Amino acid sequence: MVRDLPEGTLIDDRYRVISRVGSGGMADVYCAEDTQLGRRVAVKLLHRRFAEDREFVERFRREASSAAGLQHPNVVGVFDRGEWDGTSYIAMEFLDGRTLKQLITEEAPLDPIRAIDLTIPILRAARFAHKRGIIHRDLKPHNVMVDAEDRVKVTDFGIARAGASDMTQTGSIMGTAQYLSPEQAQGHAVTPQSDLYSIGIVLYEMLTGRLPFDGESAVTIALKQVNEAPIPPSAFNGAVTAELEGIVLHALAKDPAQRFVDADAFIVALDRARAHIAAGMPSEDTAAFAPVRAADPDAVEREGRSLGRWLVALVVVLLVAGGAVAAYALTRPDKHPVPNVTGKPLAAALALVQNAGFDPNVERTNSDAPEGRVIRQDPQPGTQAEKGSEITLTVSDGPGTKPVPDVVGETRKKAAKELEDAGFKVDERRETSDTVKSNRVISTAPDAATPIEVGSTVTIVVSSGPEQVAVPNVVGQTSDSARSTLEASGFVVGVREQEDQSHDPGTVLAQTPAAGTQADKGATVSITVAKEPAQVAVPDVTGSSQTDASNTLIDAGFKPNVATRVVGDQAEDGIVLRQSPSAGGEAKRGSAVTITVGQYVAPTTPPPTIPPPTTPTTPPVTPTTPPATTPATP
Repeated sequence: MVRDLPEGTLIDDRYRVISRVGSGGMADVYCAEDTQLGRRVAVKLLHRRFAEDREFVERFRREASSAAGLQHPNVVGVFDRGEWDGTSYIAMEFLDGRTLKQLITEEAPLDPIRAIDLTIPILRAARFAHKRGIIHRDLKPHNVMVDAEDRVKVTDFGIARAGASDMTQTGSIMGTAQYLSPEQAQGHAVTPQSDLYSIGIVLYEMLTGRLPFDGESAVTIALKQVNEAPIPPSAFNGAVTAELEGIVLHALAKDPAQRFVDADAFIVALDRARAHIAAGMPSEDTAAFAPVRAADPDAVEREGRSLGRWLVALVVVLLVAGGAVAAYALTRPDKHPVPNVTGKPLAAALALVQNAGFDPNVERTNSDAPEGRVIRQDPQPGTQAEKGSEITLTVSDGPGTKPVPDVVGETRKKAAKELEDAGFKVDERRETSDTVKSNRVISTAPDAATPIEVGSTVTIVVSSGPEQVAVPNVVGQTSDSARSTLEASGFVVGVREQEDQSHDPGTVLAQTPAAGTQADKGATVSITVAKEPAQVAVPDVTGSSQTDASNTLIDAGFKPNVATRVVGDQAEDGIVLRQSPSAGGEAKRGSAVTITVGQYVAPTTPPPTIPPPTTPTTPPVTPTTPPATTPATP
């Protein structure tokens, strides 16, 4: 009977009811105010029928205390427990959001990445509890809270453990049948793998919007949990990759030993699948996730004993539930249509074949089909076969492997053809080489003779010849400086000399290749260097002063040899009158050129003759005429 406490009811003199949140199989939930701490809490009141079971109440108290110690971001915190109005309660963290079940009902099927992102926090919560010895036992979307930002928290750890999943004397099963593991449905011991099975069903429901096992009664559902394989989720949601589907089916293996070893392994697999989906990468081989049946005799014997105990419990259930299940078993047809699994991943094919009531037999062979895909089946799809008969599935092992051919040293075209003929794809990468000719293969990746899968890519490293280097400009430098510059850039230097009168000997006059062009590293750059000519033109220095003529001859590479000649013309004094060799001819550099320079000498004249002095004679005085004066003759 659902309890409905009015607003304002004070639970245990502390928790004031604000509103009723909902009701589950074992408790009613209310939003209440903690009057001592002034915060909102969720108060869960056990149904009275459980409160009357002393053993149940004691286990509830013990496990509620354990749950209170689970402080984790993905676990709803338990604050308090107590008794009130003839029953027990726990006060826990109040979350403003909706249950994962409500989200599934409103939005499923979910995008695979979102479904993974909602599942991983549930697994983290389970991992945290498992490491502390607590098994939830009733993990289902109803017990998972999701806020507006898709933050996830798991609740009901204490109640679920206290409730267990044991068969009661009335034949009822504690918990929700759609999410119970096969071992819980049979009343066997519960392990952490039981929680992982339930989480696998939650993930299946998020991906498909439906439950893998459903029926008109809990007994029917429990039988399916124990005996039937689920329909692969990709049958309902094409966005589910083969890798993700294999993970789901691995979590739903009937034998706990064939599920994920722990929550960590489940998380790692989902993280990898999420990365592949987000990157648009091909799914990994899912054969490792395919549920397989135990083949060793001990396992078979244990299964027989387990089934015997289950049948004893089932008799009680059938007496309560009626003869519907037995009637169905007696009236089933002997033959069933063989499902079409050609082209499907192995994990999905196994599940479909087992779900149809057949025993799959897997054979592997190399083919061009992707590894892990069913390439043919026997009997053919659509034919009728007896239930339990064998269906042989031939599964591709991929195209197989071959050693990489040795193509080092071959031309790029010949190497590519040889690799393609061997069944490989070819990628090409260029690399400079001082030893391998251009357009020939330097190496391969993988190396020659390495066995790799046919159809995979082999990279050939092709020589583009020596490294190309810009030729530096050395014109105008001395030959020694030019050589150092060119060798530092990786070139070999070739030198030729050219007679040149206009540049100093040793000056670089030209270079080949020209400056700024690209040339192979290690190539030869030729430089032309000026040298003194063997014969030099004799300059014309006639008419020049002796000083100017000497300087001119020295600049031209000659030694001036001066000779003089007396001249009577003062204008020719110090002037070169003639030269030998004459101007315009050639002479060896360093040889002498004789210049004849005029030397003026004034003409010689006799000194004037002075006559001896004479005694003058006194003429007779003429009174009227003065005597004439006669000038002296020199």
